Amino acid sequence: MISNQGEAGIHGGYHVRLEPSGKRFDLKLGELWRYRDLVLLLTKKSFTVTYQQTILGPMWIMIQPILSSLIYMFIFGHIADIGTAGIPQILFYFVSSAVWELFSFSMMANANTFISNANLFSKVYFPRLAVPISTMLVSILKFAVQLLFILALMGVYVARGDIHPQWAWFPVLPLLFLQMSLLGMSVGVLVSSLTTKYRDLLMAVNLGVSLWMYATPVVYPMRAISEGFLKTLIRINPASEVMELIRLIMLGEGDVDLGYYALSAGVTVLLFIFSAAVFNRVERTFQDTV
Repeated sequence: MISNQGEAGIHGGYHVRLEPSGKRFDLKLGELWRYRDLVLLLTKKSFTVTYQQTILGPMWIMIQPILSSLIYMFIFGHIADIGTAGIPQILFYFVSSAVWELFSFSMMANANTFISNANLFSKVYFPRLAVPISTMLVSILKFAVQLLFILALMGVYVARGDIHPQWAWFPVLPLLFLQMSLLGMSVGVLVSSLTTKYRDLLMAVNLGVSLWMYATPVVYPMRAISEGFLKTLIRINPASEVMELIRLIMLGEGDVDLGYYALSAGVTVLLFIFSAAVFNRVERTFQDTV
């Protein structure tokens, strides 16, 4: 780890000393805050590059969840005949797929941070955590655009009396969205730290995200799972209770256990601290292995 320290010289000069930090869990959040302008620039760059040389450009932000929702409606809603707890199918699947993409994009885009940014990291110093943070902000920005469509669609079904959102709890939603994206970023950062030596993990990321989705109530409501060992396993998944709580607040239907949600929030915070600490330690030697 490297820390900055400004010192006034004897003759009035100014020196910057870079030295290893002796702290085992130095997250360097203060330094990251000082580089907040860089984080915003990286966010803008990442968002712009994502849709460069595409015909439809940012329209893909809406196209992807719409297509996913239609596929889920056909496969799970009609063929598998899995219910949506009384929520209109298009709204249930659109909210679920948008929230899941908030998590999965943060995870997958950060899973090879060291490898994809090796040239940049080797030439200039800045807090390396700025890169995954900026990627997480891109996922939040994309979700914010999708949220506008969700709110418009909700307005139609609220007027028809088909859904009954928990309006009083709406101020909690930004924290839940942040938790979902932070969880994805933390997993991605941890994978990125390990893939500097073990490239096999990159091959397993796509499969892991798919399996994780089915272990999370994305295409089915929690109420569709019978009480027992399987439902307990799904509730232990830190993404499950967040997904259900978001649907409960926005759509008025969800099976939430506050005890399991507290576990989810605790796991998210601890995973962020641990993954950031591992990430900052790996940055010392990643050039030797990448």
